[in-house]
Amino acid sequence: MANCVTNLTCIHCGATFPGANLKTAEATWMVCPRCGPMDGILDVGYDLERVQAAWRKNPLQDRPRNQWRYEELLPLEPDAIRREWSDGYTPIIDTPRLARRLGVQQIVLKDEGRNPTGSFKDRSSAVGVTHALQVGATTIACASTGNAASSLAGHAALAGLPAYIFVPQTAPEPKVAQLQVFGAFVFAVKSSYDEAYDLCTKACREFGWYNRNCAINPVLVEGKKTAGLEIAEQSAGFGGVPDWVAVSVGDGCTIAGIWKGLKQMHELGVIDRLPRLLAVQADDVNPIQYAMEHNELPTQPTGKTIADSIDVRVPRNWRKAVNAIRDSAGTLVTASDDAILDAMRLTGRHGVFAEPAAAAAMAGVVSAIEAKVIGQQERVLVMITGSGLKDTKNAIRAAGRPIEVAPTVAAVAASLPK
Repeated sequence: MANCVTNLTCIHCGATFPGANLKTAEATWMVCPRCGPMDGILDVGYDLERVQAAWRKNPLQDRPRNQWRYEELLPLEPDAIRREWSDGYTPIIDTPRLARRLGVQQIVLKDEGRNPTGSFKDRSSAVGVTHALQVGATTIACASTGNAASSLAGHAALAGLPAYIFVPQTAPEPKVAQLQVFGAFVFAVKSSYDEAYDLCTKACREFGWYNRNCAINPVLVEGKKTAGLEIAEQSAGFGGVPDWVAVSVGDGCTIAGIWKGLKQMHELGVIDRLPRLLAVQADDVNPIQYAMEHNELPTQPTGKTIADSIDVRVPRNWRKAVNAIRDSAGTLVTASDDAILDAMRLTGRHGVFAEPAAAAAMAGVVSAIEAKVIGQQERVLVMITGSGLKDTKNAIRAAGRPIEVAPTVAAVAASLPK
């Protein structure tokens, strides 16, 4: 059976293009030729009646617990899917003590750190690498603040596909270490993520590499979408669809993908209502907030945050992000670096180790509760998009260093908290 893709639609001008374009190795299908790479982001459409028919024949509950269970909603041919790769279907963890502490009905954490390389980005990299193999690509590349890079490096290693990766020189060491161990060819660009992205795009054009960047490649967002599909399916075990889904926002692809997955599950009848989105950016790097207010990006973006995965001043997928937030009747809040460090401690004290960008979503929830945006009777799901092991330097900043003691019980007793 072929996949259920119907067409590609430009989110800016509405032009449509054949879904069959996804079967070619030519990069020309990646953006709308009329609108260009900044505005002409494409969205993949599906025949949902065919999806429903396939799900009736082979119900979800009978399928493996990974993201490939949703194969009809992925832009891949069935015989190309790498079913042995265990991406997705990450756990949702109920935290009643945290909910009581913050004064809301329920807070659950979806722990994306359980993915193979420790982050949400494994979902998109698995789909991107599979698609690259499907169209006969011989080399794959991306630019990243860290997580997309390490996930691509890991999945390219699984596939035996050479990977060229561009990261800003400030990328955290644990993430860069993953790239090197997986055998990727790594360029540490002496500039920002935005410059690294531009350089990667130019290199892909120059050398004919498959471009894994979510901001330009619509296939990758379909991988991110699987988290939204899972939230819809898994929420039945946690009291039903949450009132809010909190997501930290960098390039805009993640929140757009999650929303697309939720909407598709609503259209397919798996859930009877949709949550609202709580988008979270850093106080000093908040171009999506500006775009929400002005329908365009700031002309001279500045700022810096410890949350490297959302340290994106020129988000390429800002239109999809803004559309998703508005479509969900959601809202966007920002969090300071100090609040993000507090949230790292907060999630850790309730059993989940979050890197700064993942903890930013929790920091946004705290802020939204204090501002009464989230009500006392409401239920919240927080996307923990990456493991705290990705950035141990800031984890130590958040949690502090161990107490040094002499090897005696007396020394231990003297050091116990009062």
